[in-house]
Amino acid sequence: MSPVDTREPRPHTGRRRNEAVRRAILDAALDLLSDADGAPVTVETIARAAGVGKQTLYRWWPSKGAVLLDALTDYAAQELPTPDTGSLRGDLRAFATATFEASQRAPSAPALRTLVTEAARDAHLAQLMRDFTEARRAVLREILRRGHERGELPADRDVDLLVDQFYGFFWYRFLLGHAALDAVTAERITDSLLR
Repeated sequence: MSPVDTREPRPHTGRRRNEAVRRAILDAALDLLSDADGAPVTVETIARAAGVGKQTLYRWWPSKGAVLLDALTDYAAQELPTPDTGSLRGDLRAFATATFEASQRAPSAPALRTLVTEAARDAHLAQLMRDFTEARRAVLREILRRGHERGELPADRDVDLLVDQFYGFFWYRFLLGHAALDAVTAERITDSLLR
């Protein structure tokens, strides 16, 4: 019988992501976007802030925008969970309020603005942005599906149209900045969707 090897396994040094390094990079990207000094966020500044070489970022992400989107997706999953208040009205209001509040503060606000701008010039990032928005739309779709199941939303209501109405409203106000995205607005869009 051979002796048991009690040595610690060597850390992987190939292409597989080290979760601690990935987390440091995503946190650094969001921290840089949250800084109010207006300095541009680049692959170099993210790498420096995370304490890694920029080749590490390029090994795992094709662009700065892809890093930022990954960071924002991770942030949204943690900070904007699917509400379950027990009622469709409560869930919609909680979802709208959380979405609107997050879009008005760092790191979401600068990250979203940067990503929208860069996605207009980068087809790969534009696809990643569509994936991100689809993930957020799926959360809202789930809220509406539960409302159907509880009989709070008539079966003939078009869920995809309701999702489009919510996000069309959100993106219009977010990008143009012509009117508030606040708790009062969340209440009003909830009333409008449930009419």
